[in-house]
Amino acid sequence: MKKYLSIIFATLALAGSSCKKDYLELSTNPNQPVTTTPNLALSGALKITADITNNVGPGGGSVTSYVNYACWMGYLSWSTSYQPNVALLSYQITSANYNYWTPLYLNVANYNALKASTTNPYFQAIADIMIAFDFQAIVDNYNNAPYTDALKGTAVLNPKYDKGSAIYDDLLKRVDAAMASIQAAQKSATPPATPGTADIMYKGDMTKWLKFANTLKLRLAIRQSNIASKTAALKAAVAATQSIGYIDATMPGNVNPGYLNSDAFNGQQSPLWRNYGTTQNGGAQTNKNQYQANSYGATVLTANSDVRGFVVYTTTSGAISATALGITQPPAVAPSKVGTGLLKSATMDAVIMSGSEALFLQAEGVKSGYITTGSAETLYNAGINASYAELGLTTTQAATYLAANPYPTAGTDAQQEQAIITEKWKALAIYGAFEAFNEFRRTGYPNNIPLSVYPGANPPNQVTRIPYPAIEYQTNAANVGAEGNISVFTSKIFWAK
Repeated sequence: MKKYLSIIFATLALAGSSCKKDYLELSTNPNQPVTTTPNLALSGALKITADITNNVGPGGGSVTSYVNYACWMGYLSWSTSYQPNVALLSYQITSANYNYWTPLYLNVANYNALKASTTNPYFQAIADIMIAFDFQAIVDNYNNAPYTDALKGTAVLNPKYDKGSAIYDDLLKRVDAAMASIQAAQKSATPPATPGTADIMYKGDMTKWLKFANTLKLRLAIRQSNIASKTAALKAAVAATQSIGYIDATMPGNVNPGYLNSDAFNGQQSPLWRNYGTTQNGGAQTNKNQYQANSYGATVLTANSDVRGFVVYTTTSGAISATALGITQPPAVAPSKVGTGLLKSATMDAVIMSGSEALFLQAEGVKSGYITTGSAETLYNAGINASYAELGLTTTQAATYLAANPYPTAGTDAQQEQAIITEKWKALAIYGAFEAFNEFRRTGYPNNIPLSVYPGANPPNQVTRIPYPAIEYQTNAANVGAEGNISVFTSKIFWAK
């Protein structure tokens, strides 16, 4: 497995080195042709998706990771032991920092190259599902972006921008087509070979991929729930594939290409671990010391009979084990670093979409009428149970918490939404900071996320989006310039509240 993992990394390193002006399409770079097998292309692309989702920048670094969202969403704070990060603490967000554009487009190009390398409908469907996953992240970061021109390689070096809403519309169609392709292949008299172990998420189980795709479709639909003119069409679209079902705690979207506790090749450790954990020899990874528990997160996750904060964070006197938390409310402690509930080992799975996230998404789907079967309360309870289990906590501890924090069945729609999204925020702690940021901008919950108190920060509100990156202004100036001036406090993603 170590040799196999190294081959994946070498393949991706080769692909990444070809990124020049034509960075939106790796497979057609005439200066450095890249060839690979569908199996390695699939494994490698999924591995990079996990890196991005789990707060690790390209190549394993953290320069362009989602850690800033973990700070803005009240999970982490810049350590007081370090020189202040003025850009982070004062919201001095420019085109020179927080570039998620390049790694996401490179990952899209990886999946597009996978599609071009095979005629197997299973590989192609997975590629389209994950292209939709990446493009949703691009829109959720930047709003309008190149889409219809983005994968034309040298034929279009200056891709035009599409509206974020139009991209979402097409992503729904792309996911639907991928699901239909999988279903057709499964019913074929001679079904194609599955990706097998090259699929480092579901091991070639295409029924699970159907459910993952349908969950992504539900997320695309509900993300637009603030747009009244789209509601009826979106509910109809969700209803059309509701019978496929959705992922849950039994089939989370986790990947593992064979992570190793090794520093021999950058990226062999599980991404969250190599961001906030330790090196092979026990030394601190960069972000382990640079970031500490945000007092907001530490307070919320240890309040109202909740014990998750004691494993999401590690106390200054050492980690508190889950088995030590058998009482309703442990004594107060001072959490500091990312804890053992999230950092299980250097070889742990990396989460792309957790079971708890999917269950809370479904709870909102039922509550809002997108899903017409099931109970929002049952799904809410299942989401909390899944969150506790994901952190290594017990069903008894989850039951104690649920008894003190039941779903507000008799509450208003707003109260029910607040309960669901607040619980999703807790379940997404640290690893899912970007998704928590998206849900905050869509719903306003949790409604008391703190702003920076760094002297001179004075932000009018939380960040609403980030600017386009410098590389886009250098290589596609006319098209990005047409998007106008971007304000990180007032410019919004099309679906935002």
